[in-house]
Amino acid sequence: MLKRTQINKLDDYFIDLGKRQIKGVYFYRINGYNREIHEFIRKYFETARLSGVVIEGKLKNPDNNNLAYYNEIMGMDFQMSMNFITARLKKWLPRMNASQITNVAGAIYDTLEGLRKAGKNENMLKNAYIKFMCWLYYRFERIVNHLGEEKIPKILYEGEVGTYELLLMNVLSIAGCDIVLLQYHGDGNYKKADPDLSMSDELKLPGMTAFPENFSLKQIQADIREALNNERLYGVKPQVMNCTNAWISGKIFEDVRADIANRGQDPKLFYNCFCRIMGVEDKLTYESELYQLQLELKNSKRQLVIVNGQISPPTPEEIGAIHRKNYQTLNQLIMDLSGNIQHTADQELSRIMHKAFVDLLLEEGKSGLNINRITNKAVYLLCWLKRYQQRLFGGWRLPQIACFFYMGGCKNDNEALFCRFLSRLPVDVLIFNPNLNQKCCLEDPYLYEVNYTQSVVLDRYPEERAGVRVGTAAYHAERELDTLMYQDTGLYRNQQYAKANTISLQTMYEEIPILWDQELKYRPNFSTVDDVVNMPVIFAKVSGVKEGQIQPYWASIKDLITPETTVIKRVPDITSVSPNPVKPFATEFYRNGRLQKGKIKQHKAYQYGFLRESMQDHLLDKIQALIEQKIIRGTGENGTEYTIVSTALNLNKNILRMIQRFDFTKKNPKLIYIITGETVLSLEDSIHAAFLNLVGFDILFFVPTGYQCVEKFFNRNLIEEHQIGEYLYDLQVPDFDTVSSNNRHSWRDIIFKRGT
Repeated sequence: MLKRTQINKLDDYFIDLGKRQIKGVYFYRINGYNREIHEFIRKYFETARLSGVVIEGKLKNPDNNNLAYYNEIMGMDFQMSMNFITARLKKWLPRMNASQITNVAGAIYDTLEGLRKAGKNENMLKNAYIKFMCWLYYRFERIVNHLGEEKIPKILYEGEVGTYELLLMNVLSIAGCDIVLLQYHGDGNYKKADPDLSMSDELKLPGMTAFPENFSLKQIQADIREALNNERLYGVKPQVMNCTNAWISGKIFEDVRADIANRGQDPKLFYNCFCRIMGVEDKLTYESELYQLQLELKNSKRQLVIVNGQISPPTPEEIGAIHRKNYQTLNQLIMDLSGNIQHTADQELSRIMHKAFVDLLLEEGKSGLNINRITNKAVYLLCWLKRYQQRLFGGWRLPQIACFFYMGGCKNDNEALFCRFLSRLPVDVLIFNPNLNQKCCLEDPYLYEVNYTQSVVLDRYPEERAGVRVGTAAYHAERELDTLMYQDTGLYRNQQYAKANTISLQTMYEEIPILWDQELKYRPNFSTVDDVVNMPVIFAKVSGVKEGQIQPYWASIKDLITPETTVIKRVPDITSVSPNPVKPFATEFYRNGRLQKGKIKQHKAYQYGFLRESMQDHLLDKIQALIEQKIIRGTGENGTEYTIVSTALNLNKNILRMIQRFDFTKKNPKLIYIITGETVLSLEDSIHAAFLNLVGFDILFFVPTGYQCVEKFFNRNLIEEHQIGEYLYDLQVPDFDTVSSNNRHSWRDIIFKRGT
């Protein structure tokens, strides 16, 4: 028999018997947790699974079938003698050698003798003996013939051990087996079986805490399966890996310039940096420093890619070049899509790219995203890799490090993922965000960040000397004052915001004349969040005529006609046969559920190229939103989305001029429809109105008849209706130049008692 001994460190469990400092076995209870224990349990579990026994829960008592088979082979006799137990073991477990039988028989006899001395009667001893014999056969037969060998068999028990289970564990320990008890709730239950704690030792290590709630052997098994699956995903791993930022001094411009050979000496590492620079250190010299940096890098023959403002979304051609399928699992997705990564000039670089791709997609899989969204992200990543691969890695050889400069900061998760991907490759990745009013969504544990308090508006990285602009001290002082005045103060400079969303106001009818000519920033629920304006707009239908009085009715409409108001007196105003030069190309402009914004802007039929760039983007975003929200009936069902595209891209010149002047914080453009007959809005009219509502227009429909002439092509109740009086028919819309106003003085004049 072997003596139970104590370990010096956890890895002692994996030392062969003959190489142990003291020739013996280990039997430990683990009541606490730390990372070292986690890794030990994982390793011990794998060892026990291959050459031992893993018990999750409890050892079940022998059932009727077990006992019937035992009775058939062995009979139910019992004698409290060493010779009897030895003979029975030899017959019951014939694969054990003589020494093993002697050791197990001796341990069982001593255990039963201890029970007898504790007051157990003959029948109790017999029951314990039969239970031990069944457990040895049904749960431990695979290891009993290896007890006491050089490769000591392992038992891993998870749960609250019972008295007879512990007695058998003690038998197997004495006979030559290592044992670990995992006790998530401590020794409380264990002490019932071993009051003086004599059968095992408690593991005590520094920094132990309670086991995490989700810790279990099932989770360990899942982790192991995941690791094995991941190994298949990675294939042949690269021989070198990234050492990101560990070598840098923190003076980023100097670090990027640093000679590659002087960054580090380990041949198994490549040394790159991954940094975001927020703000600027010196406004007067910032652009000149950037120009000089890129010039020196180019002169030193470093590969350099500079991106300004945004990483342009993949084109349909780029997306079409990515070989992909439909995937049910993340592993299928990774295995298949990673085949798109090829760098024929250097196999090691392909392996580095492959590993970075797998690493990041496995992380994305843990974030809870569904397979379709992860697929979209992966396709974007692969498209951008193919786009920039030659410029970054043409003629690449270790230890070369390319450079990727992004001016403006990451605008979305796809851009952030691509920058994170590049940072795992032999690339110095620098994100420049000199304008502190702009946000960058990039987050990564390896990202090094430099923060300055001064801010500069800079749209493009200065690559040419002629393009370098250096502001005077007075200019930058004015910009600082501008920031102080217009950030979180309720004051807004002209065209301060480039993005906006609309909120439809629910009002009383009497409030409309008050709100109508009011700047958006003064309306209820106006706000700015993350550089996006939330614009409260009016989208309503006015049915009937107040008190049936026609002249005051027309006068009330005239009072709403401002210089920024378009009045439509007859519907349908736009029809399917109205001239539209965009219509033949609508199917090219909208594909695979996305508006092809880049292609639209380059097309000869595009009519909005003279508008300021931010307003063009605003209009295209709202076309996409109009389709996605399915505001118009038939969208996504019968080709209505193409009618939406062609109609929204064919606004008349007067509307476009109002849009060009439109400032999201000030007065917004208006559209008034007057429908006095029985005609209804056409599909194109409905698209026109819904689109301009999303753009930011106030829109009113005056319908004296109360007819349902507005709602036909809207999917849901978007328009608030005000019933103001009796219905009148066959009214003729007057020339409003001849109509006298109801309110010769503004509501402000009335409140402050100005005028006559």
